[in-house]
Amino acid sequence: MKTGRPKTPLHLSAEERVQLEAWAGARSMPQGIARRMQIVLLAADGMNNTQIAARVHLSVGSVGKWRRQFIERGLEGLHDELRPGRPRSISDEKVADMLRKTINSKPDDSTHWTCRDFASETGVSKSTVQRIWSNFGLKPHRHKDFKLSTDPFFVEKVRDIVGLYLDPPTNALVLCVDEKSQCQALERTQPALPLGFGYLEGYTHDYVRHGTTTLFAALDIADGNVIAQCKKRHRHQEFLQFLRHIDANVPLDLDVHLVLDNYSTHKHQKVRLWLARHPRYHLHFTPTYSSWLNQVETWFGIITKKAIRRGSFSSVKDLVEKIDRFVSSYNENPKPFAWTATADSILEKLGRLCERISGTIH
Repeated sequence: MKTGRPKTPLHLSAEERVQLEAWAGARSMPQGIARRMQIVLLAADGMNNTQIAARVHLSVGSVGKWRRQFIERGLEGLHDELRPGRPRSISDEKVADMLRKTINSKPDDSTHWTCRDFASETGVSKSTVQRIWSNFGLKPHRHKDFKLSTDPFFVEKVRDIVGLYLDPPTNALVLCVDEKSQCQALERTQPALPLGFGYLEGYTHDYVRHGTTTLFAALDIADGNVIAQCKKRHRHQEFLQFLRHIDANVPLDLDVHLVLDNYSTHKHQKVRLWLARHPRYHLHFTPTYSSWLNQVETWFGIITKKAIRRGSFSSVKDLVEKIDRFVSSYNENPKPFAWTATADSILEKLGRLCERISGTIH
């Protein structure tokens, strides 16, 4: 049996192995670079290229390339090659020190590093800092917002709702319900400038306010259809009207499971009395600060981007008509959202987030 030419052994020092393992498992590391580091670690463990290719789901040729790159050039060989030019003047150790400093420290007088500040601090050029940050996917100038739930029944609610998404009950509908309040009917003070070659569509920054409406929506997770109504306000009275609207549009022989947030109108006494008279309805509340579990929030993002944000509306009636027109058009060719996350994967991800947060507390 042919095994091909023997490969040059790949050896790692203890420090190199610790560093590669830390970066390969870092959530902030781009997947492509993390996979290259995984290739080096597996090669150092004695696996051949064919075995590594099957493990990381790459071709044997790609595995051989990154193995060779590391042997020849060290850590810097794991990122995309630069254009031909003068030999690099920064050692692997210097690159590693710069990466550690970027990730583990901040300037004394600012909340984050900039290329110029970091270049001044480390004594290298701004373009070098920019190139290294780009190659390793570091973006200190950007950030993401997050909010951890404080709900004492967070785990139970996540498992309940995700279970509905991944294994819906038979002879029942699962509807994700919420209201988008304060949809503003804004009229631009001047007509929009049309799109042209080399020109973006232009809008004035100022506008006239004509009032607001509240959009109630229920998304069917099975087929993507949306039941929607616009109301002047979003009290329990309007929510009850919307429940009656849902009831009139859902077959009577089906149970209805509603995914809702913890807004007080959803738990009003009169709402509870209505539900008691309609036992086919079952409510599932998302944990606090976890609106991302409700799929209708994704649909709200779609209608905001496509029909509301860049619109100009002469009145609330005009806004409502355009919302209704969008909903009708959307329901002509609806597509359900593909929910793939399991409850365990969500909880594991949040666990890693909590570990990272606790690691920054001194």
